[in-house]
Amino acid sequence: MAKESPKTIYQILWNSADILRSKMDASEYKNYMLGLIFYKYLSDNMLHHAAELLEEDVTDLDEALEVYKTAYNDLDVKQDLIDELNFDFSYSIDPELTFTALVQKVFKGKFQLEDLAQGFRDVEQSSDLFENLFEDIDLYSKKLGASAQKQNQTISAVMKELSTLDMAYQGDVLGDAYEYLIGQFASDSGKKAGEFYTPQAVSKLMTQIVLQGKEDQKGFSVYDPTMGSGSLLLNVKKYTNEPGTVNYFGQELNTSTYNLARMNMFLHKVDVANQHLHNADTLDADWPTEEPTNFDAVLMNPPYSAKWSADKGFLDDPRFSMYGVVAPKSKADFAFLLHGYYHLKDSGVMAIVLPHGVLFRGGAEGKIRQSLLENGAIDAVIGLPANIFFNTSIPTTVIILKKNRENKDVLFIDASNDFTKAKNQNILKDSHIDKILKVYKNREEVDKYSYDASYEEIIENDYNLNIPRYVDTFEEEESLSLSEIAGELIETQEKIREINEELAKTVQNLTASTEESNLELNQFINLLGASEVRGGVNGD
Repeated sequence: MAKESPKTIYQILWNSADILRSKMDASEYKNYMLGLIFYKYLSDNMLHHAAELLEEDVTDLDEALEVYKTAYNDLDVKQDLIDELNFDFSYSIDPELTFTALVQKVFKGKFQLEDLAQGFRDVEQSSDLFENLFEDIDLYSKKLGASAQKQNQTISAVMKELSTLDMAYQGDVLGDAYEYLIGQFASDSGKKAGEFYTPQAVSKLMTQIVLQGKEDQKGFSVYDPTMGSGSLLLNVKKYTNEPGTVNYFGQELNTSTYNLARMNMFLHKVDVANQHLHNADTLDADWPTEEPTNFDAVLMNPPYSAKWSADKGFLDDPRFSMYGVVAPKSKADFAFLLHGYYHLKDSGVMAIVLPHGVLFRGGAEGKIRQSLLENGAIDAVIGLPANIFFNTSIPTTVIILKKNRENKDVLFIDASNDFTKAKNQNILKDSHIDKILKVYKNREEVDKYSYDASYEEIIENDYNLNIPRYVDTFEEEESLSLSEIAGELIETQEKIREINEELAKTVQNLTASTEESNLELNQFINLLGASEVRGGVNGD
């Protein structure tokens, strides 16, 4: 079977999105697009697998559908086939409700939205794995069209565009294309993007740090308590040498985004046994509370300075109790950090993105920061450039935390100027990431870029971790002598005088049609320093 190139897949997916783009905001149409892609993925995989189970050699989806239909209508074969599919995939789809069959109806003008809705319901009811997975897709929304016919036409157009792709046998290519599409939606969604996406460059940096020295570890476990679409978690798959053994643990508050992460896992072919995802409020109630509860890596990009209850009861919560205070109500940054740190193995590494305020703010945050430093928990502070996230233009920092460190020094890296300007955002290139990783791995001190501060220096700075206190990036301006400045000033004044004289000569040729305009003209000539003032009005 011919495979589409990644470039072609990306283009087809993006063309499909174009159909919806004029009708609603990206944060809304992403649910339709990503849901339809996922349903097609489930349908295509099932059709090809059914053909394999039936030992039929097929070359495309239409052939696979015919093979499946024939077996489905044979009472002697049907039940065994359905049982096999449910065992292997945890779902099966009626032949007439497969994406391929529905697209055939589209081209014949016989497609009905209710058939697609029934297909969604059948998958959701087939297993807990798929429960409520398509609940954000309102096929009867007025945004798709004012009438049922218009709604039908809109969804039909998207399905026709997607029908050119066979989503089976693409390996991680489809998963990466899905990730690309999520990134494009994030770019279009502005502030809402922070709910579901971490830019790939930042994900890559954080993932490679937490995996350092453990690339060959089997059964590596990673936890993201604010997982969004799961992009941070799934980066581990790219940089480990044992991708099939990684265990992913993630929690997400927003149900739509949680469903997106579930789809993302399947599209990246993560085995069901290795997916451990949860839909709940990370700060409100601890999760996971049953083994395993600690992980080899914790990766986090939580909402910045979010509000939370900060209830006094949290002082008895084992995640926060040892610090004596809780993060303030108006800024949950340290609540997220401490939650993640609590779930880190003694041998693990944590990377979290936060605003710079956590490095120097006082009050409860100052006390928490001091306690972490006293315990040697903070390994490194990396300052990132401004405007690299979709939902905020502020500069951010990646904080690296560990347990049971031999010393309490902190490596500071100021990468705030390492970026490439793009149309709407600054971008971290691979060269920038490699530079940070090299300095971090070797704990190098580079002039105006990095500094390894001793614990004693940090105490002298009252536990303030503001990067400029440790990495001096100030560049002295080149000094100029007064005689040089005076010379340049004289030269500039002479040029101005010459220009004014030329302009005055030109103005002398102008005439005025009224006394008032003649007066204004003479005033302008005087202003230019002309020696002759015109008298009279044109026509006198």
